[in-house]
Amino acid sequence: MKLERPRARRYPFVASIELTDLQSETRIRGQISDLSLFGCHVETENILPIGTMLMLRIIHAGANFIALGKVAFALQRVGMGIAFTEIEPSNQLVLEKWIEQLREAQSGTGERSGSS
Repeated sequence: MKLERPRARRYPFVASIELTDLQSETRIRGQISDLSLFGCHVETENILPIGTMLMLRIIHAGANFIALGKVAFALQRVGMGIAFTEIEPSNQLVLEKWIEQLREAQSGTGERSGSS
């Protein structure tokens, strides 16, 4: 079995997430551990089957991000990889802002100039 590789760079990111299974309307709360333009990794006690279609809501720094997604992988005690499948333009802007902030934070780490 071949594992899919992420299509975009992932960044460490901690935020609360609420997942709603679109078929059963079951809600699961968890925490994100990383984020990319195409998806996120969710740490949660309960995992859903691969392929489950979801509505997800991420809350971070006073902003909400809402999108549709599907479970790309799920491992007990590891969590789930969620691939975003549909994002409204206003939510895409929120996601891009978060990713830009994460890029800036990473590029600023340890890159101080030694000259005076």
